[in-house]
Amino acid sequence: MTKTISFNELRRIKDSLPTGSMHKIADQLNVTVQTVRNYFGGTNYEFGKNCGLHIEPGPDGGIVVLDDTLIYDMALEILEKEENKE
Repeated sequence: MTKTISFNELRRIKDSLPTGSMHKIADQLNVTVQTVRNYFGGTNYEFGKNCGLHIEPGPDGGIVVLDDTLIYDMALEILEKEENKE
């Protein structure tokens, strides 16, 4: 399932994740941490893979189309659990 959001929103989600979340997501999906970082807008493809992230110029940092929302959904789940702790 694809999802379209702004680049700034994607970065806001990444920046809101608690420490260690990238490693947790990577471990659960059996991918490198850099692959997860690339999903959130990173560009190190030497140590990580492209995750189906397509960015087009536009307002609010541009438009991002996510081919697969699994990492996005996992990040939102982590944020929801953190919010419920408080």
